[in-house]
Amino acid sequence: MVDKAKFARQFIEAIPHSRALGMRLTDIGNGSAEITMEYDERFVGDPKTGVIHGGAVSALMDTCCGAAVMSHPDAPAGTATIDLRIDYMRAATPGQAITTRATCYHITRSVAFVRATATDENSDTPVATASGAFTVEGR
Repeated sequence: MVDKAKFARQFIEAIPHSRALGMRLTDIGNGSAEITMEYDERFVGDPKTGVIHGGAVSALMDTCCGAAVMSHPDAPAGTATIDLRIDYMRAATPGQAITTRATCYHITRSVAFVRATATDENSDTPVATASGAFTVEGR
């Protein structure tokens, strides 16, 4: 039997944009994942404020959601994003890492459904939330 968490970790760590953005998978298993992205001035969207660009946050959330699906006991190893809605609640605090936690809460024959929340280091108030649908291949 394939260790889904191990496979998902290896897959996520091999994705070029994940490495380029400095994503670090900190927890994975049983349909949940957590990925942290350290603050990096290369990803600042507004030089005046130092706030990380929403595209970097979006990539973080999408990657974390996919990892959650890949680690779900009822899902196959591979997945792709069908739809991902991201609601930005506030700007991330400049200088702080952003952590996304995602949970795959339901799987059908062909679609997995996921929710995620991104926060920065010193607040429980979300930077962004997401809900999405991902493919379930070969089930």
